[in-house]
Amino acid sequence: VMKLNPQQAPLYGDSVITVQLSEEDKVEDDVVFYLVFTGSTVQHCTSTRKINPGSLETISPGHDCCETVKVALCASREGHPVLVVAEDSFQFVQDEAYDAAQFLATCAGNQQALNFTRFLDRSRPPAADVDFLDEKVALAFRHLKLPAEWNVLGADQSLTENVPRETLMHFAVRLGLLRLTWFLLQQPGGRGALSIHNNEGATPVSLALERGYQKLHQLLTEEGAREPDSWSTLSHTVHSGDYSVKHHRGLGVYLLTAEA
Repeated sequence: VMKLNPQQAPLYGDSVITVQLSEEDKVEDDVVFYLVFTGSTVQHCTSTRKINPGSLETISPGHDCCETVKVALCASREGHPVLVVAEDSFQFVQDEAYDAAQFLATCAGNQQALNFTRFLDRSRPPAADVDFLDEKVALAFRHLKLPAEWNVLGADQSLTENVPRETLMHFAVRLGLLRLTWFLLQQPGGRGALSIHNNEGATPVSLALERGYQKLHQLLTEEGAREPDSWSTLSHTVHSGDYSVKHHRGLGVYLLTAEA
């Protein structure tokens, strides 16, 4: 029997899973372990790294729907067939960060909703929470299947640049969300949002200055600004047909996802 810890992960994946091996599975160094997650429409295979003789570590894959999946621990050794040594179940769930990303994506042009995010800002979360929020919401946003016509400024592009309004970019900058700001900058409308004034006459750029967010201000104004450190710089995904392979550089783990 193996123990997975935790036994669930958010839909967007990218969280660390520890695998406790049973006594009889603690084996020689030449055995390589994989985890295979089988969902209703997709299957993932992840490599693992050994922390000590009794435990492995891997990264949870991003999944396509909330469900409980079967997980098989497979052992492979040169010259031997691949063996399934243990099985367990694992749950993919929609967490608050995913809800938040969905809400923000949906209300990109919605002034009432965006004004609500300003109200939230008055009860500022502590810096450590902001960093956690930034990481998770940016990950979740990247996992959303945004419609082709999605735009940071919302669906109504007919609004000219000189109509004062609140934008998603104002929201991300006001809270100091570096990674989310970077993500939005790469999307349609992201750069355009930088010059839009809200009702107080503030642009996202002036907000960053006014709040003393130097890194964020650099991100918005410097030509060669690089992506802030985050999971996405730690991991690199390549898509090919129905398959995708992700390399998580931080742990040296690979994830293969295929449509079942």
